[in-house]
Amino acid sequence: MKTRRDFLKTSLAAGAVLSLGGLERLFSAEPAGAAAAASSPGGAADKRSVLVAVRDGERAAMLDRALAEWGGMKAFVKPGQTVLVKPNIGWDVPPERGANTHPELVQRIVELCYEAGARSVQIFDNPVDEWRRAYETSGIEAAARKAGATMINGKDESLYRKVRIPRGQKLQEAEVHRLYLDADVVINVPVLKTHGGARITACLKNLMGVVWDRRAYHRLDLHQCIADFPTLRKPELNILDAYQPMVRNGPRGRSADDCVVMRTLLVSPDPVAVDAAGARMLNLEPDQVAHIPLAARMGLGTADLDRVDIRRIRLG
Repeated sequence: MKTRRDFLKTSLAAGAVLSLGGLERLFSAEPAGAAAAASSPGGAADKRSVLVAVRDGERAAMLDRALAEWGGMKAFVKPGQTVLVKPNIGWDVPPERGANTHPELVQRIVELCYEAGARSVQIFDNPVDEWRRAYETSGIEAAARKAGATMINGKDESLYRKVRIPRGQKLQEAEVHRLYLDADVVINVPVLKTHGGARITACLKNLMGVVWDRRAYHRLDLHQCIADFPTLRKPELNILDAYQPMVRNGPRGRSADDCVVMRTLLVSPDPVAVDAAGARMLNLEPDQVAHIPLAARMGLGTADLDRVDIRRIRLG
């Protein structure tokens, strides 16, 4: 007779197989076309969104290799600029749980920003759990400070300003953290995981952490609000930590067993393309995550991966 523990083990194993199947689909797909593959990222001759998908390496090495497709972090951060790095630090859990962006990735991003000449790098989130403990337990505070970044309180309402959302259909105004509004460069660094309401957490949903009252999203229309918000400002760069995505019990998870090791990093200026690829890694099609096609229709990026120039790189 099977016990509950046996059932959970079987379910987790099945989830891992499905998710790894999604990863293989992403990496085995043919590039969108020879012209796209031959072009330089963002070049005048190619209007396709460029997505770099790197796998089978450690986090820092995958980041370095991905950014090399654009010539390094200097393509996004210029000398003297102020930078906001926005990870997911929503939960008071350690890195192995996969609920927050991994501190090693955050540390390397900060290092590269300073190497590119950034004047300052600041980091914050508006956590669900108590912010001091989330910053500490996630390991992000220590890693960020080691690299020279400043951690900012995301729970201080005085640091938020009420602004209009330019093309918001449901979310028409919000109190937004001043760093998101004022930084020269925003680097969005979510972790990939499942989510009970939004189906997945990735780039678009991670921006809820710069808004003071996230409950408004749920009152109005969660998916439409997620798509509305980036009409205010799109991050200059999106880096999705898909090293060990949480494939069940998101967004907080219950243990490290909720994660599947995929050793992957997705990088692009296009948050919609990254989220579409992230959805596929979780064995979903982009149109099964409602805010992805909504954001695409609002002109925020490309949800059709056949129209994205995907640079697939294996380090292992």
